[in-house]
Amino acid sequence: MSLQLPVDAAAGGAKNAKLGGGRATRKPRPKRGPADMDEAGPLGHLSSVDAAFLYLERKEIPLHMASVSIFDGPIPFDNFLASIERKLFLIPRYRQIAVLPPYNLGPPTWEIAQNFDIHQHIFRVSLEPPGGDAQLEALAGRILSRLMDRSKPMWDMYVVDGLKDGRGALIARMHHSLADGVSGVAVLNQLMLDPTPEGDGPIAKRRFHTPKVPAPEHSLTGAIGQAVQSTLENFIAAEEGLLGFAKALTGGGEQEGRKGLLGLLPELAASVERLPFNKPCGGERKFCWTEFNFADVQAIRKFAGGTVNDVVLAVLTRALARYVKLHGESVTNRFVRMVCPVSLRQGEQNGNLGNQISFLPVALPMDITDPVQMLQAVTTRTEIMKRGTAADLVALIASWIAAAPPPLQALFWWGIPQLRLPLPLFNMICTNIPGSAVPLYAGGRRMIATYPQVPTGYELGVGCAVTSYDGKICCGLTADAHAAPDVGRLRDFLNVSYRELCRAAGVKKATRPRKTAQAKPSKAAEAVPAVAPERATEIPPGAAPETSVEPGPAPVVMSTRDAA
Repeated sequence: MSLQLPVDAAAGGAKNAKLGGGRATRKPRPKRGPADMDEAGPLGHLSSVDAAFLYLERKEIPLHMASVSIFDGPIPFDNFLASIERKLFLIPRYRQIAVLPPYNLGPPTWEIAQNFDIHQHIFRVSLEPPGGDAQLEALAGRILSRLMDRSKPMWDMYVVDGLKDGRGALIARMHHSLADGVSGVAVLNQLMLDPTPEGDGPIAKRRFHTPKVPAPEHSLTGAIGQAVQSTLENFIAAEEGLLGFAKALTGGGEQEGRKGLLGLLPELAASVERLPFNKPCGGERKFCWTEFNFADVQAIRKFAGGTVNDVVLAVLTRALARYVKLHGESVTNRFVRMVCPVSLRQGEQNGNLGNQISFLPVALPMDITDPVQMLQAVTTRTEIMKRGTAADLVALIASWIAAAPPPLQALFWWGIPQLRLPLPLFNMICTNIPGSAVPLYAGGRRMIATYPQVPTGYELGVGCAVTSYDGKICCGLTADAHAAPDVGRLRDFLNVSYRELCRAAGVKKATRPRKTAQAKPSKAAEAVPAVAPERATEIPPGAAPETSVEPGPAPVVMSTRDAA
């Protein structure tokens, strides 16, 4: 019944996963990656945005990205572990740790982990019968609740077997300081997933030699020097951003956008109201998911206009309205303030690690009952915010924060969670993550669905992440177990709202999501009864639900490009 999670695996763990033997053939030519330039990989220091995720994190706000992927069969553990080990040289950052300088006088730096052990990052988990989705969701929630160990590279994976119907699953985490959504998916696709069941060709295993160099001396003088250099660099970048933003403001298209923005000022100026899940968060997480048919979403767009993200936001807003009513509150004249991550990467930057993101804020009305009118209202508002360069303005503000000396940045980001504002700045984060349109594989097993997770915390009790994959729209809901113990009801309402929009748009045979032990939308969900919230699951230290664990690997598709 109990699962001993390898959270303290840095202190030692059983190495009971066998590596695959034999040499990899050298024909055809082995796959090579950017790490071939230097086994140690590029080190350097973290950017101001990357470092912010370290400063912000605490038990109540775990800041890792994650995904739960379902496969058509159990992943061959030993073969998969051997495959990851062979390809690990492609991602040098996966052997590095983030080190804070004395007194935070300079930016954190990447340094090579001297005692790297892949068995402390890849684990095998077996669910006990019946191995349903409810058990898998509970396991994912417990894994997502735990902070990553900063004394070792901040990533881990879990291969899960024992699922009913002979399926397998992979749960993977990566700290947000390593990558944003776009670079995260590039890493995971390169390291863990293959385009065919046979893989993407042989890769010659490289023996990694940890450089025998003395540990860096984090002297006071060196830290001050780094602080001055990074401050000057960030100040120059902020000035360039200001000039670019000023130039954009003078453009004709942006002027039209600003006119539309003026029309939204009454909505934007209205005070933000707390939704039922906007309350202080603890550290315990719940995670659940559902999925929609991508062809249905395209048919809806053809009928009513808008983007895929607009359709997702419209369905989510209608689901939130039901959830608010479930908790006995009115939605009349109320808005939900969403924040949508937007990638700032261009061209070939998608494979670069680190964070290059901004955020698009948008206020969406919850009192529109017609599904098509709701979609049109969402489309109008998101288009106005995009044309009004709202995301550029957020990026500009972030660049000026980054221009402050590192100690002030650390103090600023560390202090934000300590503040208790009378009202939240926004209600929730929703990220849309375009993924692969074709099937992907791990260990010869076909991935049939992948559900992304977005970090949440502070007073944001629920977050939503969505990705497209192989003809599906896969939705993952992350919730704080204290702030939203009944997040499963919100998932039910997503399904109801989606079917309503399909019917209203003339999609007669809306494809229902795959039924799970926890995700069946009930008539009660559609009627929105006043039901008491579910009891939060208790998590005993070092334990998780109905599983047993041993070290092993697990790939996850966080196919992601954080886009509005």
